[in-house]
Amino acid sequence: MTEENIETIEDKALNPKFERIGYKDQVLDIINSLQLKSETDKHILKSRFLYEVLNYDARRNHTKKYYNGFRFTVTVGSILLPAILSIGQMDPEKLPANFDNISYWSAWSISLMVTICNGFLQLFSLDKNYFELAITSEQLKTEGWQFFQLSGKYDEYPDHEAAYRPFCKSIENIKRKQVEKEFSGKGEVKKKKEFDFAKELEKVIPQKYTNENNSEIPTKEVNTKVIELDTLMKDKMGKLDTLMGMLEKKNIKGDTEETLGNVREMLKDSIKENVTEVASEVVSSTINKV
Repeated sequence: MTEENIETIEDKALNPKFERIGYKDQVLDIINSLQLKSETDKHILKSRFLYEVLNYDARRNHTKKYYNGFRFTVTVGSILLPAILSIGQMDPEKLPANFDNISYWSAWSISLMVTICNGFLQLFSLDKNYFELAITSEQLKTEGWQFFQLSGKYDEYPDHEAAYRPFCKSIENIKRKQVEKEFSGKGEVKKKKEFDFAKELEKVIPQKYTNENNSEIPTKEVNTKVIELDTLMKDKMGKLDTLMGMLEKKNIKGDTEETLGNVREMLKDSIKENVTEVASEVVSSTINKV
């Protein structure tokens, strides 16, 4: 038997097996062969990584079925509708009997079907969900193969045991981003932390001050200036919020309402950016007076 015949037999034997093997069969044996600290780590990989990949694949395929079905209906209906209407423009004598009724109800049914399918596509965001699920699934698979091969971001780790925790962290980040995309705007909105001017001053103002002779300067006057400046800034911020609130109570919509919000954020950011500069000036002026 020649080498060519042997290669042909091997190809025929491998191709059917390769076509039947799935991602689970590819990865499961690799996970079982990894050298990790304990069997628990392997179970975590199976539960949190392999299961998530299979779950996203199943959700992607399920969404893909409806997405392609509705999109196919919309495309075919959009082609058939003008074709049926154009036939009605022909000579009535050449058209079959009762063609008006047939064309009317056919056009009505196709229009209704196209509208319903397009509405379902938009209502359930099938196109967006399908693309996001497919991208997330491929990201997880890519991250997994890099971990198994110790390549890419894991090429600096000596073994899988050292790369285990960074890999788990990457998987959780991918999962978290996908959840944020799915439920964006639907959860509770966290309130932004209020800007504390006094705390910001503490970061840039030392507890003790010295003059040119390296003798300690009393901080009483400096602390007094800090308190006065803190009170002044809070008063300005309160007036700013009151002014913006009065404007928002009016019937302001659209670009104007968005502009007011941007103005408030710009003013607040401007105040925050100048905290260090203002605090330094207060300290310098106070020290010079001592």
